[in-house]
Amino acid sequence: MPKRFSSVVGRSFGDGVRDAIHSAGLTQVKVAELLGWEQAKVSDLVNGKGGVTEVELAMLLGLCGVKPDEARRLFALYRETREKGYLQFDEGGLLSPLRTLIEQEQLATKLAIWSLTLIPGLLQTPAYIRAVSKGGIVLTERHDLEAAIRMKLERQAVFHRSRTFVFYVHEHALRLPVGGEAVMKEQLFHILAMTVRPYITVRVVPISVGAHAGSAGSFVRLGYEKFEPVIYLEGERTGLFLEDKNSLAYYDEVLKALDGLALDEEQSRELITSIVS
Repeated sequence: MPKRFSSVVGRSFGDGVRDAIHSAGLTQVKVAELLGWEQAKVSDLVNGKGGVTEVELAMLLGLCGVKPDEARRLFALYRETREKGYLQFDEGGLLSPLRTLIEQEQLATKLAIWSLTLIPGLLQTPAYIRAVSKGGIVLTERHDLEAAIRMKLERQAVFHRSRTFVFYVHEHALRLPVGGEAVMKEQLFHILAMTVRPYITVRVVPISVGAHAGSAGSFVRLGYEKFEPVIYLEGERTGLFLEDKNSLAYYDEVLKALDGLALDEEQSRELITSIVS
């Protein structure tokens, strides 16, 4: 794996290597010493920049005593293509795409979210999350459902003044009766309360605009200080992280179009308030 820019899959791989080193009771300096590597090589590896061969990776994992299942996972990440993006599947009820998204949101400093059909996940109340989860067909086991709800609530810990959040929400999502009248009333009041925070902006795209640039579906744009931006597309059982320049340029144009169509912040609050009333 030659050195290249840090990608989502690269950072997931690097996190796994860092955890392996830590679990073995070693430090990056000690690993470099034992393997005869430069310290920068280990640093690049745990930061998702690659720079090692498969043989070298096997040496490191052996040194750290990594168990077979985790070793296979890390080798799969190592071999993943990084030219266009990272397609991750939700296998065995592990909610892997959501876990990776949470990790990336914690690294991001600027998040732009477009939500076409539902209230954005980061703004959902517990009751709304439960209603949406129960309405799906993927999580059928109770423990899977509860794990998903807990993870989605824990995801909201990302809110902090060190990050900025801009939510573009279609009016349809605000009016879709999820969980009944009481659930929706609580949900809409929660959105209004969140807009008081200076680092959170909520803007509504009204139904009256008709077809528009965001009609193809919801997405999240993650902006970082140290890494290139990433677009996240969520499927029912998949998560797709797009990192190529053409995709980024396309979704940036979609956001620009939504910015021109959406109500301003005050108008959006007024619309949400009118729906609650």
